[in-house]
Amino acid sequence: MATMSAPADSSTEHRAPAAAALPELAAQPLVQRARRLVVKVGSSLVTNEGKGLDAGAISRWGAQFAQLRAQGKEIVMVSSGAIAEGMKRLGWVKRPVEIHELQAAAAVGQMGLAHVYESAFREHGLPTAQVLLTHEDLADRKRYLNARSTLLTLLSHQVVPIINENDTVVTDEIKVGDNDTLGALVANLIDADVLIILTDQQGLYTADPRKDPSARFLSAVPAGEPLLETMAGGAGSSIGKGGMITKVLAAKRAASRGAHTIVASGREDQVLVRMAAGEPFGTQFIAQTQPLAARKQWLQDHLQLKGALLLDAGAVKALLQDGKSLLPIGVADVQGEFQRGEVVAIVDPTGKEIARGLSNYASGEARLIMRKPSSEIEAILGFVEEPELIHRDNLVLR
Repeated sequence: MATMSAPADSSTEHRAPAAAALPELAAQPLVQRARRLVVKVGSSLVTNEGKGLDAGAISRWGAQFAQLRAQGKEIVMVSSGAIAEGMKRLGWVKRPVEIHELQAAAAVGQMGLAHVYESAFREHGLPTAQVLLTHEDLADRKRYLNARSTLLTLLSHQVVPIINENDTVVTDEIKVGDNDTLGALVANLIDADVLIILTDQQGLYTADPRKDPSARFLSAVPAGEPLLETMAGGAGSSIGKGGMITKVLAAKRAASRGAHTIVASGREDQVLVRMAAGEPFGTQFIAQTQPLAARKQWLQDHLQLKGALLLDAGAVKALLQDGKSLLPIGVADVQGEFQRGEVVAIVDPTGKEIARGLSNYASGEARLIMRKPSSEIEAILGFVEEPELIHRDNLVLR
């Protein structure tokens, strides 16, 4: 569900202080001001309650996209529905859990997804392109830049990219996991102004309004506010995947690049057109930070890491307070197996990730030089790649 639900053993009294401390902001005409949008549409809005794709609903989305396109806005769509369509075509009632069955459903469903979007959007003069992504496409620097170039080229030719995770080949090791997160990654990839996550719920509440009559609707909040993660929870439908927590985290991720996020009901009539006219809908997650540089954003967007470097207190201070690079002498432990140039987590003595970056040395080499001054690297390894284990330019704080 897309409302906020507290744990079963939490009382209203326990929730009240957190809700009271939550900073609220004034809603803004975000879509009206935006030039480039990423719109994520949930499964329930493009399928007949999981019984395959709803061509009429998709055509209505196309009509709204056409109106926004006429206003000069560039739009990328992240769409669910491939697995639901595959389930329908295969005659499955319940969403499978086995990876090979999910991949089979996705393979069958992608055929229908591409066909329906092409036909429905063409009715409104919008050419479309299907783009399937995995985490690997966004984790590898070269593939990341290729994906970015492709999407920006499509937008320059007034094509609407329809993006989904490549569930046909995805595995646990390379999957993004949910389309809310994928929407945020795509927003960062193309420097979108606003990420719009459309669901079957109104937006964000301080608690589940079905259980707590004192639950308050939140019209605008700071993206990345820790209380939102503490309060958010709940699962999605049997067809879709995720819940409000994935949306809160997606908004936090998008905000790191300076993009705002709106979580709103896709059931509202002409919701995108009305947003573009300045009408407020749903909950706005307002980005509070300046956009990260492209290279550091790429580091930030890694969802799966091969290893971690555990620092001592002095190295933590050097990174967080002094703005220094990470030297081998400050590393207390090397966890996992990774190669030179791969992204690793940087954690403090408590195990909390404080940064991540590109390692100049493979894990085996890092273990040999940790706790050693940089002047001894050549004597230990027989060569020196760099005096730093991770240079400041290849490091981003969390």
